[in-house]
Amino acid sequence: MKIRSAIFAGIMVIAAISITSAIYDSGQSEQENKIRVAFFPNVGHIVPIVGLETGIFADGLGNQILIEPKIFDSGPQVIEAMFANSVDIAYVGPGPAINGFLKSEKHDVKILAGAASGGASFVIHPDSTINSAEDLSGKRIAAPQIGNTQDISLRHYLSQNRLIPAEKGGSVVVLNIQNPDIYTLFVKGEIDGAWVPEPWATRLVQELGGKRLFFEEELWPDKQFASALLIGRTTYIEKNPEIIQSWIDSNNKTVTWINANPKETELIFNQFMKKTLGKSLPENILSESLANIKITSDPIEESISIFAERANSLGYLGRHGYDLEGIFYNAISKDDKS
Repeated sequence: MKIRSAIFAGIMVIAAISITSAIYDSGQSEQENKIRVAFFPNVGHIVPIVGLETGIFADGLGNQILIEPKIFDSGPQVIEAMFANSVDIAYVGPGPAINGFLKSEKHDVKILAGAASGGASFVIHPDSTINSAEDLSGKRIAAPQIGNTQDISLRHYLSQNRLIPAEKGGSVVVLNIQNPDIYTLFVKGEIDGAWVPEPWATRLVQELGGKRLFFEEELWPDKQFASALLIGRTTYIEKNPEIIQSWIDSNNKTVTWINANPKETELIFNQFMKKTLGKSLPENILSESLANIKITSDPIEESISIFAERANSLGYLGRHGYDLEGIFYNAISKDDKS
């Protein structure tokens, strides 16, 4: 079972990277009758997947607008594609959204709406003796790529508990590797824990016997933080405000539909995964993963500010400070936030 799961994890990454390579076309020009939307093939991006598969986005935009989906496997790749004018809107975590906004001198990226809150956990290996932050000294902890949402949250947690990563002379080894590789190291017992998003957190627990030390939202004000955001390229937004507003409204409608139809949502997601990557998630994994994520169109603005503060304290936002003024689109939605 463990070997089969590890193979599945590898297949998912290879397929996602292959799809990304095939659709990454930075030479494309802007067209007013087309919108190019980027997202990841994972549970945290259930909103674009369901919205596209059910036709909610297509109905909202009308027959005159072509939707061109683009599947990626990391936020930085999406931001690069935006800068290359090959993506118009995208679903990403707060880290890439903030970095894209700042690196473009506030001109190229705007947060349009939210898509998900929470959905990450600190999972401990079954053979590890970790029971609290006091036990992390000398341990090996993994998180996805450096600077992403989970990495920043992990490093902030260490800092809050007066722990220093090994690369800065401390005692906690932080490994920044892709989620499938984290799974593999967990299988081998070569890491003591991992700070990972869904469905990987649930897979580590259900398939490998890991234990959740805590859900990340337990550490946030009101127990919520933006984990998936809808962002847009400023030039496209300014040229196509009606299309953008229609997409925002459809985003909200999709959120409402998902929350009202959990079982149908699971079916649609797994059909998409089977069609796109050739493999769906086990029903028990998918169901628990979705239960651990709040699907919401609220971008939870306070969490963006807090996340930026944490990233800046870790040195991820440069040496000259940061200013997020203007990062949010003025008209997030005509509908009430879900």
